[in-house]
Amino acid sequence: MAGVVLRGDEELLTGRWVILVLLTGFLSGCGNGDSLETFGGPTMGSTYSIKYVRHANLPAPQEVRVEVEKILADIDRQMSTYRADSDISRFNALPADRCQVMPAAILELIRVGEQLSQQSEGSYDLTVEPLMNLWGFGPQGREEKVPDAAALAEVRQRVGHQHLRIDGDRLCKDAAVEVDFNSIAAGYAVDTVAARLEALGIHDYLAEATGELKASGKKLDGSPWRIALEEPRDDLQVTERVINIDGYGLSTSGDYRNYFQQDGRRYSHTFDARTGAPVLHDLASVTVIHPSALVADGLSTLLLILGPERAWDYAEKHDIGAFFVIRADTGFVTRTSHAFERLSGAKVD
Repeated sequence: MAGVVLRGDEELLTGRWVILVLLTGFLSGCGNGDSLETFGGPTMGSTYSIKYVRHANLPAPQEVRVEVEKILADIDRQMSTYRADSDISRFNALPADRCQVMPAAILELIRVGEQLSQQSEGSYDLTVEPLMNLWGFGPQGREEKVPDAAALAEVRQRVGHQHLRIDGDRLCKDAAVEVDFNSIAAGYAVDTVAARLEALGIHDYLAEATGELKASGKKLDGSPWRIALEEPRDDLQVTERVINIDGYGLSTSGDYRNYFQQDGRRYSHTFDARTGAPVLHDLASVTVIHPSALVADGLSTLLLILGPERAWDYAEKHDIGAFFVIRADTGFVTRTSHAFERLSGAKVD
């Protein structure tokens, strides 16, 4: 979960595997009436935070907060699988061969999910929730354990994006599939909040939800937003890389916090829909930088599913800005795509 921790002269905003570094100069005014505004709170089972530079004639901070929290509440009401009254939960409860009128946002994410499924040859899929429940990771999961072959075979019949169809403003299914937006909903939320901030005349901001983020413009002191990418460890915080962000979304997906071990093997909450099982490889986390936080969110999950070699090839082929953290015998090693080096302002040797 995201949270704010004070340490010396730095303020760390931690969210999954990303740290936002805010230097002391950012917290002081510029002498021209500009000020830093910051607020946050709970959302999507985690937290969100907004930081922006308020110039003259911009809306009052409370007005901005109301606008942001309305967006987040709408997304939660539409897409949360942890509340029975959400639009997607009601759809998931329907039997096969049924349709339901859906908000435009859900239909948009279904289309994005279909593209990601096709691009990954079916490894990425929005309909893996029955698998996650079976393995103990989903909202209805009861016990984290390796399921027996018969149970796995039965559930796999209810997984696959090909079972979904959009008919006008309705979402339909020809099997009892269940949709889970956890891999893209936060990115969508960040993009939507960022668009609203821009519409309100706010162009210097950092918007973050559950660890996904987007930054634009400059901090109060005129310096860029600086993001430190953290090594995926539970015991301490180790910064692997610091980059500047302006006009881009950033998303990190990893497997090191939500997992269980059985018979000496590690099973994470990241699933390959083609096998019906958690991925078993050495790619610990992937960070993607992209103009759209939604796309970055989906691609970070897609690349994590593919594993270190396939993900690297995919990122290079499609010019994706990706930062990989890979387990090795001596700890962790990192690898960056050429697009990541270019977008983060660094040079490739």
